[in-house]
This record gives sequence, structure tokens and C-alpha cells, in this order.
Amino acid sequence: MKALLVIDMLNDFIKPEGALYIGPAAQQVVPAVRSRVELFRKSGDPVLFICDRHRSGDLEFEMFPPHCLEGDPGGEVIEELAPLPEERLIYKRRYSAFFGTELDLTLRELGIAELELSGVVTNICVLYTAADARMLNYRVAVSPAAVAAIDEQSHLFALQEMEKTLGVTML
Repeated sequence: MKALLVIDMLNDFIKPEGALYIGPAAQQVVPAVRSRVELFRKSGDPVLFICDRHRSGDLEFEMFPPHCLEGDPGGEVIEELAPLPEERLIYKRRYSAFFGTELDLTLRELGIAELELSGVVTNICVLYTAADARMLNYRVAVSPAAVAAIDEQSHLFALQEMEKTLGVTML
């Protein structure tokens, strides 16, 4: 069985007024991610929303401005991709969706062996989630149109790293 992970499609990354807006690529990736979500919903395969969520004073704020704070609208999934009531939200405090979360347990309970990753940022949270997924022996696929980064060079590097080093299938 397979599942779609929708990674950090949150107001703070996707909306121009967001604390860590990734730029024009944010608007370009939304339709592709929406298309993948609709496809998985139609097929009955699980869609899980991976959501960056921080507490004030998080050490990550030494590198990046405060973003996706607990209880703040910036940390909510964008309206265009609103999760259905039965879809799970997995909250994370670090780049990988697996680090310190219940994601692996949730996937195993659902009988998931194959993941498709979508969302932002290609060279940060998507890449590190892909790496951990492969270390945990999940088969992983990515549609390059359904992930985005702040700049094209970083995006392309991460896609190549996922494909060549991690064995991620490019759709």
C-alpha cells in the first residue's frame, strides 16, 4: 500500500506574507500538489499532512526566523489543500518528518510500504524526509513538479541527490 506525504504546505512557506515564504516557486507548486492529493484521495490511498510546528525559542530560530509557531495561522495547511477530517496531520520540529514524530508508527499501522513525497522545501524537509524514509526501507517516489525550493539550483541538487544517492523514483 502507498501513501502521499504532503510536506510543509503551510501558510508561512506558501503565502507571500508568510514568515519563511519560499518565493514564486510556492505558487507554482500548489496546483501540482493539489493534483497529487486529488489522485490519492480518488484512489483511496492515505494522504498525510506533515506540518512544521515550533515552540517559541526553538533553536532552529538561530538559523531561520521564527515560523510555524504552535497556535499561529502561519503553521496551518494552506486553504487550497485543506485536509479532510479523516486525514492525519503529523507535526514535526525538525527537517525530517520521521525525526521525533509518530510518522513511522502511523505508516506501519496503515500497512504502508511505499511513499510519495510532495511539498516544500525540496532541499530541506523533502530531502531529509526522503533520506530517513529510505533508511527505514520505504520505497519512495517524488514528482519533481510537486516539490519546490527557494531556488532552482537547490531544487535540482536535491532531486539528483534523492534519485542518485537515495534511490528515490522520479515520477
